[in-house]
Amino acid sequence: MSFHEQFSKDRREGEDRVSPRAADSKPELGPDPEMEQALRDFRSSVHAWSNAVYQRPRLVEVAPRRMAWRKAAVWALGSVLVAGGVGGGLLEYQHRQEQARIAAAREAEHQRQLQEERAREAELELAQVDREVSREVPDALEPLAQFMTSNESQ
Repeated sequence: MSFHEQFSKDRREGEDRVSPRAADSKPELGPDPEMEQALRDFRSSVHAWSNAVYQRPRLVEVAPRRMAWRKAAVWALGSVLVAGGVGGGLLEYQHRQEQARIAAAREAEHQRQLQEERAREAELELAQVDREVSREVPDALEPLAQFMTSNESQ
């Protein structure tokens, strides 16, 4: 029911009521025309204002439930992105550490091989020196040694 219909209904019911002045035995004076005009103007301005208020466009709020789901979805997707970024960074870090460990192992193996090669070379040099030093007879006494071997064979 609109405001205008409710107001008209209340007005009709009010006409059936007895006015407080009627209870007095004094005769009622005639209505004041200026007062009647002022009341009519006031009544029409109130009706115009209320009609304007009821007929103006209203802003409709979006249901908070939809906004809650949207916020939850945004937070969830954001969290997944952050977790993915952190996880990817950790995997990259572990991969680099593994590569560094493999490179260090290769370098250690290379150094070990170089040390073994140097040790073999040093051993060969020592063997050469040992062969040269451990001759049975020095060069100066070699003719004497040949003479002794020939005497022994006779």
